[in-house]
Amino acid sequence: MAIKVHEFTTVDGCVGTPMWTATFPFTDGMERALGAVTGTCGAILLGRRTYEMFAPAWSVRTVEDDPGAPFFNDTPKHVVSSTLQDPSWGPVFVLGGYEADRIAALRDSTEGDVYVSGSVQLVRAMLADGLVDELHLVQYPVALGEGPYLFPEGAPRTPMELLGAEDFGNGVVHLRYRPLPPE
Repeated sequence: MAIKVHEFTTVDGCVGTPMWTATFPFTDGMERALGAVTGTCGAILLGRRTYEMFAPAWSVRTVEDDPGAPFFNDTPKHVVSSTLQDPSWGPVFVLGGYEADRIAALRDSTEGDVYVSGSVQLVRAMLADGLVDELHLVQYPVALGEGPYLFPEGAPRTPMELLGAEDFGNGVVHLRYRPLPPE
């Protein structure tokens, strides 16, 4: 199966807490595209900070609030962390600190794909280890001039193959890439 990473990003590459998305209406096309990404996934993989940010936001949502709520609330979540204690938003499994072999084993043992959102430090490590099969960037037409960035200054060259691009009609685009081995 595959590891699918989804990031909300600005045109200058910021992937921080996406409060800047609020001024752009969430369209039916966006809902459909993100549903297609999560629709094949049987597990969620998150870093600790993203898990702690998602838990209070998603745990109170129902399908009436957001059609993505059942996926986020019911799908097994695997958290890469050596410090997370007593997670309550489940089903949840704490994997311990980052180990590429452990992430590969999760991908290989999951029925369906593995979905990753946010978790920028985790995603950087997985990209470096060749564990990201699809990178879904939902890019907003705004530049912030400050990070954090998925690919910060000094990051290694990461070639990609464009698998698809979709315009949502509100200035937001979905870019789907396959990371390639370093040249």
